[in-house]
Amino acid sequence: MKFTLQGMARAACLGALLSGGLSPLGAVGQTTAPTAGAIPAQTWPQRVVRVVVGFSGGSSPDLLARVVAESLARRLGQPVVVENRPGASGNIAAEFVARATDDHTLGVVINGNLASAKLLQPDLPFDPRHDLVPISLLATGPLVLVAPASLPGGRAFFDAAIAQGWRWFYGSVGQGSVSHLGMELLRTRVPGLEPMQVAFTANPTVLRALLRRDIHMALVPPGLAAPHVESGRLQIIGLAGPRTPLAPGVPSLAELGVPDFSLEVWDALVGPATLSMQAQTRLAAEVPAVLAETAVRERLLAQGWQPVGSSSAELRQRVEVETALMRTLLEKRLPEAR
Repeated sequence: MKFTLQGMARAACLGALLSGGLSPLGAVGQTTAPTAGAIPAQTWPQRVVRVVVGFSGGSSPDLLARVVAESLARRLGQPVVVENRPGASGNIAAEFVARATDDHTLGVVINGNLASAKLLQPDLPFDPRHDLVPISLLATGPLVLVAPASLPGGRAFFDAAIAQGWRWFYGSVGQGSVSHLGMELLRTRVPGLEPMQVAFTANPTVLRALLRRDIHMALVPPGLAAPHVESGRLQIIGLAGPRTPLAPGVPSLAELGVPDFSLEVWDALVGPATLSMQAQTRLAAEVPAVLAETAVRERLLAQGWQPVGSSSAELRQRVEVETALMRTLLEKRLPEAR
């Protein structure tokens, strides 16, 4: 099976063919036009809007959320405050959003929270498909395999890693994250590659562990790795996907002989399933407009993100496609990762 999350993005565009109301992830609803006498969507929000992020300050989701929140606040006419609730690969924050009932709490989540969390943890105390409503795919980003600069580079890196076996470690931002499942997938693509996982709460801590050589490799966004690469302390082995302008001059892992390996990370805006239709309708209009702003796009591109600003239907379709692929990966390829 070729596991290509960038291919999922193309598949997700089929979601644009769906009539698109904002509804829980498991439902394919249609947009409900306001009825006569209904409260206008513009009456929302009536107070501060809280955006909960499941990773610490300075992490990729946090930085993205703050850029979006700043512009969204201007459009909504109310403050939009980012609140960090790190832990459990972002699932603590996702559950907090799912349980919110104030109609003014949203969340920025990653691939794993929506597509693989329930597969990895059947006893998860919330169901992303039913307890969260998709609002918009905010941005996608490439991942690079990074390692301490003192280690061999290029194909020689894999030769050294294979020789070290389980004595080498890789870092991730938690069980079920793309950095975890992506590395497990890489192990299936490079025979003999057997590094052990060390889970952290966010990419900044992963990078600090790399700098100390507590771990030997990790999949991270190129923007976060860039300062340490420029300082000469870390090196980029290759891109986990095709070459991209977001990481100029960096070869793909496929060019180093790694077959059928392509993935990306993405962040999405969600709300609780109880989020009012007034809020959903307003956000459906404002969030894509935010991601279309030149200043916002420039700031996100500088962080290593490709801005998207999808519809709810497109996000829902992407989640469904990726969930199906993750299910196949976990059940047939990586049963030990569960």
